[in-house]
Amino acid sequence: MTELLKVEQLAVPGIVRPLSFTLMAGQPLTLLGETGSGKSLIAQAIMGNLPAGLQARGQIWLRGEELSGLPAAARRKRWGRELAMLPQEPWLALDPTMPAVEQVAEGYRYVAGNDRDRARERAIQDLTRLGLGQALHRLPGQLSGGMMQRLAFAAASTGGADIVIADEPTKGLDAGSRDQVTGLLRQVAAAGGGLLTITHDIAVARQLGGEVMIVRNGEVQESGPAEQVLRAPVSDYGRALLAAEPDAWPALAPLHRGDTVLKVDGLAKARGGRSLFSELSFELSAGEVMGVAGPSGCGKSTLGSICLGVLEPDAGSVWRDPELARTRYQKLYQDPPAAFAPWCSLGQSLRDVVKLHRKDWAEVERLLPRLGLAPDLLARSPREVSGGELQRLAILRILLLDPVLLFADEPTSRLDLVTQQQTIRLLTSLARERGCALLLVSHEAALVNKVADRVLTLG
Repeated sequence: MTELLKVEQLAVPGIVRPLSFTLMAGQPLTLLGETGSGKSLIAQAIMGNLPAGLQARGQIWLRGEELSGLPAAARRKRWGRELAMLPQEPWLALDPTMPAVEQVAEGYRYVAGNDRDRARERAIQDLTRLGLGQALHRLPGQLSGGMMQRLAFAAASTGGADIVIADEPTKGLDAGSRDQVTGLLRQVAAAGGGLLTITHDIAVARQLGGEVMIVRNGEVQESGPAEQVLRAPVSDYGRALLAAEPDAWPALAPLHRGDTVLKVDGLAKARGGRSLFSELSFELSAGEVMGVAGPSGCGKSTLGSICLGVLEPDAGSVWRDPELARTRYQKLYQDPPAAFAPWCSLGQSLRDVVKLHRKDWAEVERLLPRLGLAPDLLARSPREVSGGELQRLAILRILLLDPVLLFADEPTSRLDLVTQQQTIRLLTSLARERGCALLLVSHEAALVNKVADRVLTLG
């Protein structure tokens, strides 16, 4: 096999410890590890696109040519043409004001050098092949997560690069969309290209095959053939990863049913001429955990918004205790960075809530250790903490309002397995302790079946 990319003692001082690997043509390589372990910085260091203030050490060769000492402009010339990167947040990489077909055509025009008509023709062909033929003129915000990632894949592929670095390419996707994106990535290797995938999803690593490196805290724990490493890991952390898959979780503590906090009767809702659900009825009591499962686009988030009073149903009714403040019906968002002001310190965000709702700062100090959070995190911005830490801070902020109902919308879909298990265990135990009903949305049937008192399946 041909050597495409070689990395020797690559490090980001203070974050990623030195590691080495070789990417061979036709041989997928997957870096598997927890959120915040430095995996994404490895990808950015290879691309030459590290955040300001960070600097890589070590050596990188692309087809035998050393990249490490090249000026930034010289490395950027290889973007899209020799090295392509599929980002973990496609909605950040795509232009929200540009239709799908134009985003792909732009790459063919300015990276591949095609004229306007040829660029548009090729863009239509690519998007149709990827199952997006009906979405040519839609904006990214009108697409599902899986569709956005396929659009990002098409846009990243226009320059003809045969080496793809995929950074958490399936984060937040349901199983069907995940399998579609994984299938696209397998095609890169099958065509003799190079595929370096960074993920926290064991299912993705299994499907891709090839070689796997398990990384934690910026250090390689073990590496080898995917089938061997993911069947019988030898490192303590590798074994902990497998044990954190939902099928291996302990059962939820018994429910002591409390007062009713929500009643839903005969709900119906349609979007775009398509019925999401109809004649939907249920009640939720204090401390109860109800799972809501189903594929992307089936109406899970819509149902939660109706329950919170943010969205009106087409038919039916929702009862919430009129004696309680509306702020006691709360939502925990799927994407923690979207829930915090990006340039405001986390401590200031919490102080704003305390001041606005006349709460006591002592409650923040009490909750920090309960949620496994260090006080010094409050001096940082949302971009300077891991996804798991940010989600726990979001939980802390919600708990300050003493909710009676928490709608948790895919709260762990962007977290690694170990952090996911910790977060779900925390949410369910807090629901029981505080008598807070938990409406837990997930596209992972194994997860909700393990931790919910009952499960509502949509779609």
